[in-house]
Amino acid sequence: MNLKTVFRNGRKTTAVLGAVAGVAAVSLAATAGATERTARHDAPAKKPTVVLVHGAFADASSWNGVIKRLERDGYPVVAPANPLRGLAGDAAYVRSVLDSVEGPVVLAGHSYGGAVISQAAAGDPDVKALVYIAAFTPEVGESALELSGKFPGSTLGGTLASVPFPLAGGGTGTDLYIKADKFHDQFAADVPESVTDLMAATQRPVAASALEEKATEAAWKTIPSWNLIATEDYNIPPAAQRFMAERAHAHTAEVKASHAVSVSRPGAVARLIERAAQAAVR
Repeated sequence: MNLKTVFRNGRKTTAVLGAVAGVAAVSLAATAGATERTARHDAPAKKPTVVLVHGAFADASSWNGVIKRLERDGYPVVAPANPLRGLAGDAAYVRSVLDSVEGPVVLAGHSYGGAVISQAAAGDPDVKALVYIAAFTPEVGESALELSGKFPGSTLGGTLASVPFPLAGGGTGTDLYIKADKFHDQFAADVPESVTDLMAATQRPVAASALEEKATEAAWKTIPSWNLIATEDYNIPPAAQRFMAERAHAHTAEVKASHAVSVSRPGAVARLIERAAQAAVR
């Protein structure tokens, strides 16, 4: 049939146009189905939210370089203020932050923050990975103070200043600070002094009782963990960090850095967190 025949015969025209429309409809339906299947199977999984918990003698700004890299790579990030008042209370606070986050979470902790995330993540099905950054990974019944003294190498004790503070229920507690003139060499020897002078002035003290409080949960027993060991750490001896990482069967990396590794080596920290995140969403 040619075009002249079509235009001479209205019925043939109608039939041809109907056939064409039918073919087009089938084609569109097939294309839509293929597109839907492609979207369903090939769309990248939503990236987990990374929650960063700082430790003693620091604040949430110690994660700034890490946050910049994670956000550049498309990860949502939350870095709450760790109260540093007591392990159970700090963990409960971090757990409340986790409850406000929708979807899967990668939970990272630095220093004493490692003990906090081990407690806070217990029983939370949304926490898919734990990342310990020069951090404590306590077993049930262990304290941060106990673990820091388990191996030689920590010089923290001689750099601390004790300051009394009133307890809400009455009595007096003790806050611990690193002395300003000791802060650079003790905490962040690989960070410029122009930066550590500010870090020393803005450091968050930790209650001595928080470092003495024993863990009642060990989430690393049921949640996969990653561990970054700082080999020039004078707060938590590298030997203690290795011991805890091996005990937890953590995926472990080492970096030549001070205890303030999130400040001096934010790229290394972000890379390990992203490795954990990528494994968490598989």
